[in-house]
Amino acid sequence: MPTTTNTESAARVYVIAAHPRWRDSRVNLQLVKAARDVPGIDVNDLYNSYPDYAIDVKTEQARLARAEMVVLLHPIQWYSMPSLQKLWLDDVLSYGWAYGRGGNKLEGKDVWLVATTGGPEESYHPQRYNRYFFDAFLPPYEQTAALCGMRFLPPLIFHGARSASDAAVAEHVAVFKDRLQTYPNWPELDDLDGCASCVVPETDRPVGQEEA
Repeated sequence: MPTTTNTESAARVYVIAAHPRWRDSRVNLQLVKAARDVPGIDVNDLYNSYPDYAIDVKTEQARLARAEMVVLLHPIQWYSMPSLQKLWLDDVLSYGWAYGRGGNKLEGKDVWLVATTGGPEESYHPQRYNRYFFDAFLPPYEQTAALCGMRFLPPLIFHGARSASDAAVAEHVAVFKDRLQTYPNWPELDDLDGCASCVVPETDRPVGQEEA
């Protein structure tokens, strides 16, 4: 799979796709293909771009800076994101750039989680094996956005990817593509407040010192 698409400065949406095994993907692969068909979308397949996990921070920050919306597209793995997506966040959203003193480069942008689960939606329930409603696993995403002053948009989640019908997958992909094509003209955005970046004292995140 090609690593990037449409990286010119006109790209308003940056889709960061993270799937460690595309050959096993029923839904995410179709979503990425749909995104590549939409003009003005910058698509980055992280596992093809960085097979050695050595992320080009400056390049990624430049792509983020020119985007109005950042899309995190991946399967949910162990109630979170794939490992390379997490490393990308750790490296790219740096103190003084994305958050903290002087870290306002992402303020006012939107972030949209587009994710899939292997288990069905009803498995995310206090009386089922996942023990929690799916929303209980979203706070880390929401707070990451808040710390950077980004607006966390209502996620687009597809449950039961392993057993879903082809028709259900096709319908979901069509919804995703339509949302990309119509952004930012989504009716619900008028009701969503922006998010000012959270203040992080320098004493809590000193620059130039060893990590904990």
